[in-house]
Amino acid sequence: MPAERGTGLRHSDLAPGLLLGEGVEIPEGCDIGANVVIHAGTRIGPRATMQDGAVIGKPPKLGARSTASAEPPSPASIGEGAAVCAGAVVLAGADVGPGAVVGDQAQVRERARIGAESVIGRGSAVDNDVAVGERVKVQTNCYVTAGTVVEDDVFIGPGVTLTNDNTMGRHDPGPPHAPTLRRACRVGGAAVICPGVEIGPEAFVAAGAVVTEDVEPRAVVVGVPARKLREVGDEDLLERWR
Repeated sequence: MPAERGTGLRHSDLAPGLLLGEGVEIPEGCDIGANVVIHAGTRIGPRATMQDGAVIGKPPKLGARSTASAEPPSPASIGEGAAVCAGAVVLAGADVGPGAVVGDQAQVRERARIGAESVIGRGSAVDNDVAVGERVKVQTNCYVTAGTVVEDDVFIGPGVTLTNDNTMGRHDPGPPHAPTLRRACRVGGAAVICPGVEIGPEAFVAAGAVVTEDVEPRAVVVGVPARKLREVGDEDLLERWR
């Protein structure tokens, strides 16, 4: 089939409107919607799902003053049984693990890693160089800022914002000062996590809290700024719910 002019993409008859870049191979058993675009070199695992309008392996386009690395990223990778849902964009260099789901209209940027069986909710943005562990749940309309580390079994409620720059671009940037969310912690809806903050294992951040300081393991924090209210009870630890 002929290539789209200037894009390096070629039409494929595997699905309506499917465009494939050079070297892209689609394993048997994949489910492909209409008008999907998969850029050159992208690796697609068996039984992956790519819904209508998904874009995978898109090259990053940085602003003139962006502090993100301008080095060309490696190809994107979509793991076995993973899903990139309708209108979602997964950039080159991103790695979506086996069984993970990137929700409708979500974005996963270059060099971000999404662990096995994790879910990125509708409209959420995972910025460059983020590491998301396994079985993580990121709900609708969240922002996970560049450089963030999210360990296994973390829950991030809808509308949560994680930040990485206390100067908001006013001074020489240096590396991002991103938050770290330790194993099995939970962050309630619309909470804000400030730059460099560490949320300890099994900690609980209440909805709407603004977290300006580290949260110790198992602490329950509430308010603006967040303060410790109590500890998570033994009956509410993840091990009791497995």
